[in-house]
Amino acid sequence: MSKLSIKPLMLVLSSPSGAGKTTLSKKIQQSDNTFRISVSHTTRKARPNEVDGVDYHFVDEKKFQNLLKNNAFYEHTKIFGNYYGTSRSSVDEIVKKKCNVLFDIDWKGAKQLSDFKELNLLKIFILPPNKEELKKRLIARNQDDEESIKNRLLAYSEDVNHSNEYDHVIINDNVEKCFNEIKEIISKKVKL
Repeated sequence: MSKLSIKPLMLVLSSPSGAGKTTLSKKIQQSDNTFRISVSHTTRKARPNEVDGVDYHFVDEKKFQNLLKNNAFYEHTKIFGNYYGTSRSSVDEIVKKKCNVLFDIDWKGAKQLSDFKELNLLKIFILPPNKEELKKRLIARNQDDEESIKNRLLAYSEDVNHSNEYDHVIINDNVEKCFNEIKEIISKKVKL
């Protein structure tokens, strides 16, 4: 898909919860060995299929606050009662390996990353075809209770309002089509 640019590409994928950014992030990493997903820290409990250190670094709130106090994060936020953050050390490790970094984060995190002008950011916002489709996806993935789904749907409008802060916005009505659009955007950015 892409060769590594001189300055590592920092690809940011954001979306409303359930729109497909995690699936797309994994597809990008699997198809292009120059990309590594930045594994975030979180205080939320692991879901049954998640692995510590692979999907997230699962920590308690005390540990997270300690990392925050020590300026360990490029970005951090609290979403649905849990903290999330991208540690500087995890990004630095990826860069040391001469790889591009892939961030699977929300708009708040992307906004914070934008403050670091030294980062070679490419920000892509993924949208579902519509809110009703998003609701179907959230129910189908069977990871959230009714209250969580309700909260995620309430956050949808605010998430969408921030899509104009991104370099590109893509509708994910078909995962393969969306993935191919992202690959094309990346290839154009790397050629610059």
